[in-house]
Order: sequence, then structure tokens, then C-alpha cells
Amino acid sequence: MKCNIDQRGRRARIVAGALIEAPGLVLVAMRFLGAVDGSWPWILGVSLIVAGQFMILEGALGWCALRACGMKTPL
Repeated sequence: MKCNIDQRGRRARIVAGALIEAPGLVLVAMRFLGAVDGSWPWILGVSLIVAGQFMILEGALGWCALRACGMKTPL
């Protein structure tokens, strides 16, 4: 994987990943503590956590999956 984003893009992906991961952690914690019922908090929460972690990984590596596929991103 070749670096395809600059420092500004890396920082933006790390921050966005953290902002996406936070509600996932809250949902999983709420379900674990019994504050909400059903399976949707697990599914949505884990999905948000995985997506956030992937964005943080992209930022840490300086690589963007969308750019690697040929799409142009603003950062």
C-alpha cells in the first residue's frame, strides 16, 4: 500500500474515525448494561466501531481506500 493522502487527509480520517467509533462504543455499552433491548444496538454498534477503526487505520497508514480505487476525495 502506497501513501496516497497528505497530512491534512490523514488527520481528517483519524478524527472522523474517532467520531464514528464513539457512538458505536456508546451503543454497545448501553446494550451490555441493559439500557436498550434487541439485537440492533449490537449490529449497529459493532458496525460503527469497525468502520471507525478502518478510518483510523487509513489515517495512520496514510492510505485511502477510495483513492486507491480511483475516486477523487477533497482531502
